[in-house]
Amino acid sequence: MAASPLTGLMLITLAGVATACFYAPFKRVRGWTWELSWLVFGVISWIVCPWLAAWLTVPQLGAVLSSTPPMALFLTYLFGAMWGVGSLTNGLALRYLGMSLGWAIPLGLCAALGTLIPPAVGGTFHELVISHSGQMTLASVAVGLLGIVICAVAGALKDRDLSAEQKQDSVSEFNLGRGLWLSVFSGAMSACMAFGIARGKPIAEAALRHGTPDLWQNTPLFAVLLVGGFTTNCVWCLGLLVRNRNAGQQTQRNTAPLVANCLLCIIAGSLWYMQSLFYGMGETKMGHYRFAAWSVLMVCIIVFSNLWGLAFREWNGTSAATKRWLIAGLVVLAISAFMTSYGSYLTGTEVS
Repeated sequence: MAASPLTGLMLITLAGVATACFYAPFKRVRGWTWELSWLVFGVISWIVCPWLAAWLTVPQLGAVLSSTPPMALFLTYLFGAMWGVGSLTNGLALRYLGMSLGWAIPLGLCAALGTLIPPAVGGTFHELVISHSGQMTLASVAVGLLGIVICAVAGALKDRDLSAEQKQDSVSEFNLGRGLWLSVFSGAMSACMAFGIARGKPIAEAALRHGTPDLWQNTPLFAVLLVGGFTTNCVWCLGLLVRNRNAGQQTQRNTAPLVANCLLCIIAGSLWYMQSLFYGMGETKMGHYRFAAWSVLMVCIIVFSNLWGLAFREWNGTSAATKRWLIAGLVVLAISAFMTSYGSYLTGTEVS
């Protein structure tokens, strides 16, 4: 397939925009608890959209899955379920921290762990230490962790600056302590996505053997992976709904705008899935510039999630010093992403 970096860049940018925007519709849901909204969202983002995309883009979907080694399917599902825990806690972090901090901290930690864990597990960590590319990658992780700390400081200053009423006006359930530990846990578990994609490569290879175009080879992989993610989220949400015994009341027309809430959750779920679809397409178009794909995605998410944070007035009423800490943290995270890209570029030059 011919490379087209400009097309790839546009597609990856769209993936970043979709990721940053997906939580915005939740702000307009009325009369539903978070778990009910998240469950409806999950059905769309992790079941309906992935399998519809796989069905539309893979000529022989059934044959692809039946010819894939069962262990590859199981491990893809398993790591998807583990990633689902990260996705669940990421949703809670966004609930308690807002769209600025709720994205910046988990993304920074996920990027760091996603860089360090695979070589550590694969027994190649020493190569990071002795090669120039590896040293750049390790430096990018250190810079990323610094960015996380700076963003956490900004959150602590925000907590100090605002009254309880002001916090609820910008983020209705703002809770710094709860949001921070959820962000850390989310970032750690979300790194399992990389393992799921790696273990699911036999699915993509089977898709290619059965005549699937290169551009769509990853759609059946993500369909299996996201079933795992849906499983853990579904169990958690259903457990809360059963415990609280209020699902029936919430879905009655006289207690909540049923159609409007469903539409908002469908929009959120569709936006979320667009990140996987556009990123998978864009990465295949980057050619020799494939090393830059991940950093472009991270920077786009950071930038657009903070634009949403401004639109929802999450930082209104905070001091100029607090805003400077936030900006500094975001800039440091962006620098870390570009350093990771440069490390990938150096890897290519060392091999060649």
